[in-house]
Amino acid sequence: MDRYWLRSYPEGVPHEVHPEQYRSFTHLLEESFKKNASRPFSVCLEQWMSYRALDEWSAAIGAWLQAQGLETGARVAIMLPNVPQFPVTMAGVLRAGFTCVNVNPLYTPRELEHQLKDSGATAIVILENFAHTLEQVIQRTPLRHVVVASMGDLLGFWYGRWITFAVRHLAKLVPAYKLPLSEGRQVTPFSRVLAQGLRLQLRPCAQTLDSVAFLQYTGGTTGLSKGAVLTHRNIVAAILQAEAWFTPALKRIGDVSRTNGIAALPLYHIYALTLSLLAIRWGSHMTLIPNPRDIGKFVEVLKKRPFHLLPAVNTLFNALLQHPQFRTVDFSHLCVSQAGGMAASEGTARQWQRVTGCAMVEGWGMSETCAIGTNNPVTTREFSGSIGLPLPGIDIAIKDDAGNSLAQGEAGEICIRGPNVMSGYFNQPQENANAFTSDGFMRTGDIGVMDERGYTRIIDRKKDMILVSGFNVFPNELENVISLCPGVVECAVVGVPDEKQGEAIKVFIVKNDPILTEEDVAKYCRENFTGYKIPKYIEFRDELPKTNVGKILRRELRGTK
Repeated sequence: MDRYWLRSYPEGVPHEVHPEQYRSFTHLLEESFKKNASRPFSVCLEQWMSYRALDEWSAAIGAWLQAQGLETGARVAIMLPNVPQFPVTMAGVLRAGFTCVNVNPLYTPRELEHQLKDSGATAIVILENFAHTLEQVIQRTPLRHVVVASMGDLLGFWYGRWITFAVRHLAKLVPAYKLPLSEGRQVTPFSRVLAQGLRLQLRPCAQTLDSVAFLQYTGGTTGLSKGAVLTHRNIVAAILQAEAWFTPALKRIGDVSRTNGIAALPLYHIYALTLSLLAIRWGSHMTLIPNPRDIGKFVEVLKKRPFHLLPAVNTLFNALLQHPQFRTVDFSHLCVSQAGGMAASEGTARQWQRVTGCAMVEGWGMSETCAIGTNNPVTTREFSGSIGLPLPGIDIAIKDDAGNSLAQGEAGEICIRGPNVMSGYFNQPQENANAFTSDGFMRTGDIGVMDERGYTRIIDRKKDMILVSGFNVFPNELENVISLCPGVVECAVVGVPDEKQGEAIKVFIVKNDPILTEEDVAKYCRENFTGYKIPKYIEFRDELPKTNVGKILRRELRGTK
């Protein structure tokens, strides 16, 4: 196909990437660990971790997992926030020849149970703050090995102990829990795993670029979350694409290994994960933000040292702008303000540029594409309102429902193919058949138009997916659960515009219990959904609009707020 968008590429950006230069993603990791051993990898709560420590500790975690007898390719769940234990565990799992299953730490028991059962994870590394959630479902999952981390495990001996004490006893952020040891299950503290693993030898494993690296859970096109199968080739390609695209903006630093990237978005999310892996490729370091909701503390961290790369969703950019101390931050070193995960607001983008002097650069991608599929040039000096150009090695086609490519300027479904695109959904043959066209493009569900320069603009969403602060929410999942709430006859979930979140969730309910209230439904939702899935609006109706065959017409409900 004619990749006419290549004529719009910034100078020096290659047209292709070559993941074949590595045997696997593990090869890339270990090459970086050796090359950058003396360099800092991360700082969290002012405690630094070097690449040498990341190498040694991840090898110890991997060796311990191997010693438990897990089979090659076994799935290991990681339920951790942005703390040093996350990259150490991730690298350890991959180096041991296993597959990472990233889990949102804020999942409800129902959501956690689904992901653990669907992935077939037999081991999990979890922060103790969330162990009470696991306790409620563990007996119904295939888990056999549970590693429980404490907040301060990798933050130094004395400081780490103080942090753990403060989190447990002062902030009281660790609810009581008891994980059963029946059926041969073992529960081991992270610190003990590390100590035992350091006395073991990590065995090399036979991985290739076609081995599975991650099961990255997403809504797919409809319904319950599905595991996007991301191979080592997908991950390496995505890193090389991001490197090619972002490097031009960092020329004024001189050496990209000096880059300080801010990791405030959760590392279990594909957007932050991919950019953290780019840091490993560069040999640069990250500032880990365990709780970005505390904007005051986040701003204080930004004041401590120069930072160069700040990825965020529109809501986080906006929250920073609203904080009175944000304007006191030194932005003179900021090279890239990368917006993704949700549509960026032009109003927020304009204010961001006025305050920081750095243009907000918008991109687009999915879990299925290892984050970035298209991006605006990072050297741009103004917000474009488009999602930019396809990255190196990626093809974008605008297609109709039959899979035919449309003429330039015509609106259709944005379809993508490239070395970063998943191989499919885990154990979902029918979903895979629906997800790809006959010529190998993946359907995204977004409706867009590509102009004569190769820039794409999203104009609508084909599917019923709701995008809340960068997170996919699928009405079918919510409707299935809310319909089980006592007193609910039927319900319909839609997304409505929201200035802060991009979209908010609204549920329309027909009830047969006159005493059922909005608060009753809200309480039920809080018990069954993680925060971003909880409806912001609840409305009772006598009936819902339907087709002649009884299908609920969500489109007629979307205009109501």
